[in-house]
Amino acid sequence: MSLGNLTFRARLALVAAGAVALSVLAASFVVWFVVRGELYRQVDGALRARAAEVVNSLSGFSGPGSIHPESQPNGKTCLDVGGSAVGPSAYVQLVRSDGSSIRTCGETGSLPITNRTRQAAKGVGGPYFTNAKISGTRVRVLTVPGTNAALQLSRDASEVDMTLHRVTLYLILIAAGGILVAGGLGLAVARAALAPVRRLTQATETVTETGDLSERIEANGEDELSRLAASFNTMLAALEESDRAKRQLVSDASHELRTPLTSLRTNIEVLARDRNMADDEREKLLNDVVSQLSEMTALVTELVELARGETHPEQAEDVRLDLLVAEVVARAQRDFPQIEFVTDLQPSELHGVPNTIARAVSNLLDNAAKWSPPGGKVEVAVLDGQVVVRDHGPGIEEDDLPYVFDRFYRSPAARKLPGSGLGLAIVKQVAEAHGGGVGAERAEGGGTLMRLRLSGSNGAGPA
Repeated sequence: MSLGNLTFRARLALVAAGAVALSVLAASFVVWFVVRGELYRQVDGALRARAAEVVNSLSGFSGPGSIHPESQPNGKTCLDVGGSAVGPSAYVQLVRSDGSSIRTCGETGSLPITNRTRQAAKGVGGPYFTNAKISGTRVRVLTVPGTNAALQLSRDASEVDMTLHRVTLYLILIAAGGILVAGGLGLAVARAALAPVRRLTQATETVTETGDLSERIEANGEDELSRLAASFNTMLAALEESDRAKRQLVSDASHELRTPLTSLRTNIEVLARDRNMADDEREKLLNDVVSQLSEMTALVTELVELARGETHPEQAEDVRLDLLVAEVVARAQRDFPQIEFVTDLQPSELHGVPNTIARAVSNLLDNAAKWSPPGGKVEVAVLDGQVVVRDHGPGIEEDDLPYVFDRFYRSPAARKLPGSGLGLAIVKQVAEAHGGGVGAERAEGGGTLMRLRLSGSNGAGPA
C-alpha cells in the first residue's frame, strides 16, 4: 500500500512514529556502543593489572626481553608466572622476534601470533588490544612489546558477549515498545491536531450538499489551523454577501424591468388592436414605445456594467486623473449644452482602471446636469486623487442622503425623471474597487456636492 492511499491522519501518525523510531534506534546504537566500550574498558583494565602481576612474578624481569623461562625435567621450557589465572581462557605466553613462543607451564593452548606480534617482539610500537578466538571461545588479548620478546595475556570475553547480547535484546524490546507507543501517541496527536481540518471538511461538505453559505466553523486560537478556519469563515461570509447581493440585484432588476415591460406591452397591444387610431395618437404611442425601449436599454447596460465590475475587473495602470476628467467633462458639455461646466483640475496621478474611473466621473456629471436648471453651473475639481462635483440644483433631502448610492434607489423627487437608479451605485462600486469611497452632502448655498475618493494617488503629478 502506498502512502497516497492512506488518510492524512494515518500519514501524520506514520511520520511521527517513523521519526520516533529513528530517534530510538539512534539512541539504542549509542547506548550499545557506550555499554560495549565500558565492558571492554573493564576487561582491558583487568588485563593490564594481570600483566603487571606477571611481570612482577618473573625472576630477573626488567622488561619482557629479560624474562628467563624455567626448565622442566622433560627438557622443555615454560613460564612460571605465579598468581592465579583469570578464567579458563586466561593464557600467558612469551613471543620471540622469530615467531616462536613460550607458554606457561602445563598449558597446551596458545594465542595467535601475527606479524604485528612479531614486530612488537622487536620493540616496535606500544601495548595494544586485540580480539581472538581459541577453541571456540572469544578472548581479549593484550600484547606488551619488548626488546627481544613480547608478552601476551588473554582473558575470556564470552561474559562480555553475553552481556552485550542481553543489552541488545533489551534495547530491541525497548525500541519496539517505543515505536508502538509513538504510533499510538502519533494517532492521538494527529486526531487532536486535525480536529479543525475535520470541522472544515464537514463544513465544506455541508455547504456543497445544501448550498447553505451561512455555515461557519469555530475558530479559537492563533495557530495555523485556527487562522485557516477564520479565513474559511471570511470566505463563506464574502460568498454569502455576494450571493445576497446577486439575489437582491436580480430581484431589484426584475422589479425595475417589470414596469417598463408592462407599459411597453400595453402600448404595443393598443397599437396592434386599434388600426384606425388617429395619426397624432399613434405618433404619441410610438414615441412612448421608443422612450421605454431607450429606458430599458439604459437599464440593461448599467446592469451589465455592474456585473462586469464585480466579476471581470480590468487591468489597472497609471492614470493622469486630471486629464481623464477633462475628457469626460468635454463629452458631458456636448451632451448637456444647456449646462455650464466649470473646472479646476490640479495635476494628479493614481494607479487604476481608466475606463471604469471615466464611467464613474461621467455618472457624477450626468447626475449633476440632470438636477441643474437650464443655464445652471456644475463645478468640477480634481485634487490629490479626488474628484469633487457640485451642482446648483435643489439638493438632496437629508433623509435620502444615506441611500443615494444604493442600487435602484430613487428618491420621490427623482422618480419623475428618467433613470434607473444604478448610476450612482456604479460610482460607489468603482470607488470601492479602487480602495476609496464616495460621499454626498448638501452644499452650502444650495445644490449637492459629491466627492469621489480614489486610493493609490501619488499627489501632484507633472504639470
